[in-house]
Amino acid sequence: MNARAYSSKTFAALSVRNFRLYFVGQLISVSGTWMQSVALGWLVLQITGSSLDLGLVVALQFVPMLFAGPYGGLVADRREKRQILYVTQSVSGILALALGLLVTTHHVTMPALYLMAALLGLVNLFDNPARQSFVQQMVGPELVANAVSLNSVLMNAGRLIGPGIAAGFIAFFGSAVCFYVNAGSYLAVLVALVLMRRKDFLEMRTVSREKGQVRLGLRYVSSQPLLREVLISIAAIGTFAYNFTVTLPLLARTTFHARSASDYGLLMAAMGLGAIAGGLAMAYRARPTPKLLAGLTLGFGAMLALVGVMPTFTWAEVVLIPTGALSIALVSTANSFLQTNSSQEMRGRVMSLYAIAFLGTTPIGAPLVGVVIRYTNPRVGILLGAVVTLITGAFLVRTALVRRAPDSELNAAYR
Repeated sequence: MNARAYSSKTFAALSVRNFRLYFVGQLISVSGTWMQSVALGWLVLQITGSSLDLGLVVALQFVPMLFAGPYGGLVADRREKRQILYVTQSVSGILALALGLLVTTHHVTMPALYLMAALLGLVNLFDNPARQSFVQQMVGPELVANAVSLNSVLMNAGRLIGPGIAAGFIAFFGSAVCFYVNAGSYLAVLVALVLMRRKDFLEMRTVSREKGQVRLGLRYVSSQPLLREVLISIAAIGTFAYNFTVTLPLLARTTFHARSASDYGLLMAAMGLGAIAGGLAMAYRARPTPKLLAGLTLGFGAMLALVGVMPTFTWAEVVLIPTGALSIALVSTANSFLQTNSSQEMRGRVMSLYAIAFLGTTPIGAPLVGVVIRYTNPRVGILLGAVVTLITGAFLVRTALVRRAPDSELNAAYR
């Protein structure tokens, strides 16, 4: 296939005007979000130096999702997605501004950071399922897998851009500037939402308010083996492996004796570089399958184990590139698989369960990994995630072999 054909297939969703606007706005905003993530993690380590405190700050951003995630998905099924995003993106910008002011005025304390983290989590409770299901409304079912992968690319382009800028800003201007830049970056998303053409949106059915709708969503997922297995797997991996905002700063500071935020930023940037490559590869591939998901899970677990045993900072940085590629290929495959295999009326609730599995497990995993690292070292925390991921990959391989559905059944599952 020539370069033009490859580019046309890989970036197909960007031919849709509304998604193109969304993509540009999110790229700016996500870069700001990663700047804030680096600044927040480094700020906690400056205040207390505690892996447990860092884990708690990370965890509190996902507590609301853990306990009320299905309700956030139900709101996404009931309301227009763009209207929800107007509110959540505006409030996120206000919270980032408040964090900057706390640092500037020297009123930042651990209780204040705990509170701000919890408030960010409350916003994400509604923002995440709305954003996830909004993608299909912009591009339609034929391009949703491509759009989800491109969305993963932009999330990790932000991871590549944001940490490097954050490290420089922290070194020369202090942490507060990162929070201010993040606050301003949300304006890009709001402008993009305003410029979108309503007539170009795919018509999506909303759900009328009735009793028992959250339970109905849970019963729907439990009755679909393919959806259920993917969610269980992502929950296990999300709990133990996707704790990079805890493990990487501690790996840089404790294991490799980093003295500045720039070293942590380099590790995050290495992951981001790999994740961009992984996202582009998944954007080119049209259909997510259980077999592909199982292979990516095993590959990610193996690379994570290598990160945990690398002897030097440079080698860890190098290995984080393919680790990042496999990590984003894994989550984008799971995401698009769930979207393309769930009914329209249930999609918000299904994606909220995905958000719980992938992000909502952080309040459990981040403190747990923080405690493990506190009594051992960062390498053990990373290796714990690697072992769980490899076991999960073996589970996915086993279920795929046991099922061995005929082609007609599998084709029906992907419609």
